Amino acid sequence: MATSPCSSSGVSSSSSSGLGADAGLEIRTRSVEQTLVPLVSQITTLINHKDKPKRSDKTLQAIQRVGQAVNLAVGRFVTVGEAIANENHELKEEMSVACIEARRAGETIAQLTDVASLDHPESDSHITIFTDKTGVVKAARLLLSSVTKVLVLADRIVIKQIITSRNKVLATMEQLEKVSSFQEFVQIFSQFGNEMVEFAHLTGDRQNDLKDEKKKARMAASRAVLEKCTMMLLTASKTCLRHPDCESARINKDGVFHRMRLALEQVIEIVTDSRPNGENEMAPISIYSGIKEFKNKVEGLRENLYFLSKENLSTMLEVILEHTEDFTDSAYTSHEHREHILELSKQAKMELEQLVSVWMQAQNQKTKDLMEDLEVAILKTCQCMNELKREVHSAATSLAADLLKYHMDHMVLKALKITGVEGNLEAVAEYTCKLSEQKEQLVEMCRLLRHVSGTEPLEITCIHAEDTFQVTGPQIISAAETLALHPSSKIAKENLEVFCEAWESQLSDMSLLLREINDVFEGRRGEKRVYLSLPRPGKHNANLKALKPVKLDTEEQAKIAKLGLELHLLTSDVDSETEKWEDQENEIVQHGQGMSSMAYSMYLFTRGEGLLKTTQDLFHQAEIFATEGTKLASALHAFSDQVHEDDKPLLVLEAEKLISMCKQLQITAKASAQGKSATFTKVDACILKTRNVMTLLCQLLPLCCKLLRKNKAGNGCLKPAPPWKEDRIRTGTNARTPERRVETFGIKSLENHVTNMTFLESK
Repeated sequence: MATSPCSSSGVSSSSSSGLGADAGLEIRTRSVEQTLVPLVSQITTLINHKDKPKRSDKTLQAIQRVGQAVNLAVGRFVTVGEAIANENHELKEEMSVACIEARRAGETIAQLTDVASLDHPESDSHITIFTDKTGVVKAARLLLSSVTKVLVLADRIVIKQIITSRNKVLATMEQLEKVSSFQEFVQIFSQFGNEMVEFAHLTGDRQNDLKDEKKKARMAASRAVLEKCTMMLLTASKTCLRHPDCESARINKDGVFHRMRLALEQVIEIVTDSRPNGENEMAPISIYSGIKEFKNKVEGLRENLYFLSKENLSTMLEVILEHTEDFTDSAYTSHEHREHILELSKQAKMELEQLVSVWMQAQNQKTKDLMEDLEVAILKTCQCMNELKREVHSAATSLAADLLKYHMDHMVLKALKITGVEGNLEAVAEYTCKLSEQKEQLVEMCRLLRHVSGTEPLEITCIHAEDTFQVTGPQIISAAETLALHPSSKIAKENLEVFCEAWESQLSDMSLLLREINDVFEGRRGEKRVYLSLPRPGKHNANLKALKPVKLDTEEQAKIAKLGLELHLLTSDVDSETEKWEDQENEIVQHGQGMSSMAYSMYLFTRGEGLLKTTQDLFHQAEIFATEGTKLASALHAFSDQVHEDDKPLLVLEAEKLISMCKQLQITAKASAQGKSATFTKVDACILKTRNVMTLLCQLLPLCCKLLRKNKAGNGCLKPAPPWKEDRIRTGTNARTPERRVETFGIKSLENHVTNMTFLESK
């Protein structure tokens, strides 16, 4: 089994509770992270109980029940951990130590919270949570650390299953390569198919569980290769068996086996977080990521004039401009795009020179005039980089759209199939040259799209597409040559069909990828819902038609930049809060996510980016944002009827406050504004009021989440977890399927036990 990258324990929690993060364990999967959430939450609640001079019997009983609940739940959890240790001897020692630590910490917490029967729980004669807060913190830290270690050790079993499954696939592939008869091939391929299905399930679950979006994209790419290559391997191998002396058939088959081995190796690299020979993974560098980093550094000068050197900034720009040569040197870039990119590159150098000049002066002497000049220089530099980004995006996506449209009829593939069946070697050679040209065009398209993809997962998808065209092109050629040499061979014809279908499928995938890249460019973020409630001609009232759309100039953008940045930070806070909710379909969460998306679009407007192009777009978005806020307030009122009577007034008060703020925003957004100055004042007011609503939303979401958990805990907490032995009997243990037994005691089993740690909230 491969060694897991995790070797020591640690889990972070709220700093206010005193639960620090021990160096070591990195949690890489969502299942482990989410399993720990209830434990961290409830332990933090216990640690942060309010120290009041007088404590009611009800409070003392609640604290004691929490301590007992922790101890009982940990006991059940440890029992499962010990069962895993007994079935996996290589983990036994580490798992046993972690289980002993967890059990000891649970017992300590139970002892320190045993206060309900004491007349004076704060008396020094009996050590309790009230007299030894440090002891509780230490026990809590030990508990979280040891539970995390047990979970991560259990996660190694999942990794071991994937490695074992991969090894079985590789062993069967070696047998398939050596077979010499159809009968033997069919028998072994049947086994291979079952093994690939198992591997697909294991890796699919792992892909969905990964936290790192980049690794997730790499895993998806590898699994897509394996899925397509499985059918290719079947037809290529059958063709080789039918025509054993055919060199092109052998080349075709060898290519499939080689690609599958590479994909299998990459899956193992991802799940074990390792690289062969200790190599470091080189992250693909794109123009988009370079511009984003460059702009962040430039904008950072507003806060700190000394945090980087002018040489660093110049080097960053040089790297970006070097990458633009991929566009200017490309034979497929139009003359117009090439000229614009060169012009903007020259302008970027000039803007940076001006920025550095003002920046150096401001370091020596911080006058108001110099700081204003610096702000203008920052905005001009960033605006130039935005235009450069727009230009390379336009160059890449227009090329992609044209190529995909041109090649969507698959004329070359059709011609290869026809001439192959005719046995016309000369015509096949002619069309293979055309396919090679098409391949070069599509590979170049993928390289340029990677520069403008906007996110790391999309960059990886572009790299995968480039590899697919690079590999599949020659495979189609070898399959076509085989058919031309054996025109009456049904299996050679079927083999060519399979490779052509893979090419067509990749072209179709490129259309989807192009759409996703455009979505990112236009300000739609990842998988979040984006509200594109923009005004359309004839769809809104007459007043809108009379107003001339206005854009902010550089000076106005400078004034509003700080407010926009605050709005951006608030959207991140809201996103972070919504992710903490277990039920992502909750109405409160959905309204919160919608408002965050709209606020983010308004932030992009302050930077001169995104879908909101004019001030009128912004005002309409503000109206929709306010409407969404009013819907959220209605959901809060409905939720207030479900909470405890003591908590209801606060929630109703906050909901009323939200309604009032949304009404004010709607009034501002609908108010008429004539002239440039009045329009800018209205823009400023809309963003300011949106920011205020988002600030309130940042307070509301954690409050509602806490009340929801409290409400659940009060309605029958501590559902007893079934004993692990019963689990084992129910699942069954078949001696012929040891992998299934391991799965029973894997991460899912532990998840169930920790999820049942739904403790009473202390009051």
